[in-house]
Parts: sequence; structure tokens; C-alpha cells
Amino acid sequence: MASVSSAGPSPGMSADGAKVNIAFIAAIVAVATIGGFMFGYDSGVINGTQEGLEKAFSLSKLGTGLNVGAILIGCAVGAFAAGRLADVWGRRTVMIIASLLFLVSALGTGASHTSLVFIAFRLLGGLGVGAASVLCPVYISEVTPANIRGRLSSVQQIMIITGLTGAFVANYILAHTAGSSTAPFWMGLPAWRWMFWMQTIPAAIFFFSLLSIPESPRYLVAKGKDAEAEKILSRLFGAGQGAGKVAEIRASLAADHHKPKLSDLLDPTTKKIRLIVWAGLVLAVFQQLVGINIVFYYGSVLWQSVGFTEDDSLKINILSGALSILACLATIAVIDKIGRKPLLLIGSAGMAVTLGILTWCFSTATTVNGALHLADNTGVIALFAANAYVVFFNLSWGPVMWVMLGEMFPNQMRGSALAVAGFAQWIANFAISVSFPSMAAKSLPMTYGFYALSALVSFFLVQKLVQETRGKELEAMEG
Repeated sequence: MASVSSAGPSPGMSADGAKVNIAFIAAIVAVATIGGFMFGYDSGVINGTQEGLEKAFSLSKLGTGLNVGAILIGCAVGAFAAGRLADVWGRRTVMIIASLLFLVSALGTGASHTSLVFIAFRLLGGLGVGAASVLCPVYISEVTPANIRGRLSSVQQIMIITGLTGAFVANYILAHTAGSSTAPFWMGLPAWRWMFWMQTIPAAIFFFSLLSIPESPRYLVAKGKDAEAEKILSRLFGAGQGAGKVAEIRASLAADHHKPKLSDLLDPTTKKIRLIVWAGLVLAVFQQLVGINIVFYYGSVLWQSVGFTEDDSLKINILSGALSILACLATIAVIDKIGRKPLLLIGSAGMAVTLGILTWCFSTATTVNGALHLADNTGVIALFAANAYVVFFNLSWGPVMWVMLGEMFPNQMRGSALAVAGFAQWIANFAISVSFPSMAAKSLPMTYGFYALSALVSFFLVQKLVQETRGKELEAMEG
């Protein structure tokens, strides 16, 4: 189908003018985005627990990095496996498995009494996070009309940030009420353990909610279940639309009707990796190389290292989360009007500047009693720059990367491409997160200088590799 104009049809109409069931679409998108909330909560809950982990397990700086970053290895494996398993078992089924992994991980990490056990349960949680990170966006893209797909897919990032902020708020309340994250709380157990156990509530909600939504119709067509897919598509896009949609999806699959496989990522003529796959890898990796998760995983420790109290540091985390949500709301308002690529370019430029300012601020820090200290005025500038950086990220690369990965690949290779891109994204996340404590101990300015340089490089890579997908039907994606 043709691309829509910048104005586009109304949200209740598809690109070809058919009336869609917007209430039903909104309901199942809401359920799918709980996965984003879990993604954010499980990623953010570690922020504020490091002191408790260090005391409980007698960790070194490297040990802290491994305990914090352990989840990311699970995320990489989970993202790769989920992308492939979603082509075999279905998007919904794998998301249900992910919800159970969230539940088990939350219970286990809070109860852990050794670093090894803690890492094992964080790895399990990582499998769930990795699966949710790639499957929730693709599920949303596969059940929504092209003209509002960007807006609805961007809700995923809002839920990720809401999950992060929810973890920050819960951690703050627990630590503030107990007196500190290591102080005894309910049942005489330290507050940091309850920070992990709080996650069981949204995990249970996610599991039961998933039981009420349908399978992705594009998966069903790929599996030869055309009648079931037609029924769901008719309910989504209006009576009489199902058969036509099934035909379009069927036509977009491989001509020989082979099942999706990793070799689909190679150009059949040159046998080289397709350019669209390289574009996806650039988006996935550079979203992490700009250092965003340092703010979310180590924000509390970072701000304490430059003179803020633990209480104030946790409040700053909450402020960053709130600003992130506002930035994502702005993205929802414009992503289907101005497109994905302009937002990525704006974000790259803004992050390069704000990270550059942070690099300068940290270069002026002095050491007082073994701890870094920023002058009052410089501290204010650093705080402003850090939050401006968070806004630029969540106005652009935060939501847009997930939107693009969910929609940019042709139907035949979507699962395989997501497996590879998701794996690369989480490996980059792991490398950045685990390396931060030791890198920051050596030189905080050089560390942030690397993130600033990555943001600058990402600007030129987006210009060269990324193609606009605004308003295009998934069946029209080319690779």
C-alpha cells in the first residue's frame, strides 16, 4: 500500500481508509507494553541496591560490575533466542514464558545469599528482559495500522521508562522508610532485598494479561494458519479486511514458502549480510554506546561520587525518569508526522553536545577525602546537562530504535533480524555497563568523552544507513 501523507488518515482509519477497531488495538497494545514496563523495572531495580550487594557479598569494583551486568548476558541470550523461538512458537507464547522468568528472577534475587546465586537469578531475569525487549515492539508493529504504528510502538519506550521510574520510586520509598538501602525493613530483612521482591507484582499482572490477547496474525500466516489470522485481522482492521491482509502478508513471504531462517539475512546474490541488517545493528549497538544505561544502572552511585547524598541521588533518578516520560510523550506526538530518521539525527546531535558538557564538568572534579567533588556551579551544570541528555535520548534513540527494529525488516526475516540485532544490543549494553566502574575509577572524563564521541559518530551513520519507514505497511518493507 502507498505511504500516507504527513497529515495521514485519522487514528481510527487505516492507510486505505478502512475503519479499524482502535479500542481492541489499544487494549492488546496496552498488554504488550507491560513487557516494556517489566523490561524497565528489571533493568532499573539494580540502581540503589549496589551498596547492599557489596556489603552482603563482599564485592570488589569488578565484582559489583559483574553482579550489575549479569542480567545483560541473559538479555543477549534471551533476545537472540526469543527472536528465533517467536518464529516457531509464536510471539504471544514466548512473551508468556518471559513473564514467568520475571517472576522467578524477582523471588530469587531478593532471597540470594551468595553472589553466584544472585547472578544466576539475574541471568534468568535477563532472559525475560531480552525476550520482552524484542518481542513486545514487533508484536505491536504486527497488530497496528501503518499510520499510527509509530505512536503506538513508542508507548513501549514510555513503559520502559515508567518501569525504570517505578523501580526508582520503590527503591527510594523503601530506602527512605528503612533509613538506607542496607537497613532492616519488613521481617528484619534489609531494604535492598525488598526492592527486588516488589517486582513480583507487575510480573504477575503481565502473565495473566497475556492470556487475554491474540497471537500475531503475521506469525499465523507464516505458519499456514490463514483462517485464524484472517479472523484476527478482521477484528483488528474491520470486517472484510482480513482476507486482503492475509493475501498481502502471504505475498510478502518467500516465494518458495520456506520457513524463516537465519540465512534470510544474507543477500541471495552476493551472500553478504543485507544492508538493512547492518542498519539494524548500527541502531541496536549505538543506542548503548552513547552510555544511557550508565544513568539508569549507576545513577545513584555516580551522583553520590560527586557529592550528593544517597537520598538526593535517588530523587535525581526519579527526576530523570519523569523527564524521560515527558520526552517520550513528545515523540509520540511527532513520530508519525516528521518521521523516524529526523528524530534520530536530532537525538544524536543533542546527546553529543550534552555528553560533551558532562565530560568537561567531570574534568574539573577534585578529590576530597578519596571521593570526587564538583564545585557548586559545575555540579548544577552537570545535573542540567545529564537531564538534558536523558531528554534527547528519550526524544529519539530511546523509542525510535525499538520502533525501527519492530518495523524496518521484511516479514520473512523479521524474527531472525531481531534475534541478531537484539543480541548485539544487549552485548553492547553488557560491555558498557560492566566496564563503567573500572573506567570511571580511572578517568570519568575519558569515559563520558567516549560516550560523546559515539553519539557524534551515530549522527553520520544514521545519515548514511537508515531509511525512513514512516507510513509504510510492513508488507512494503524492503531489505
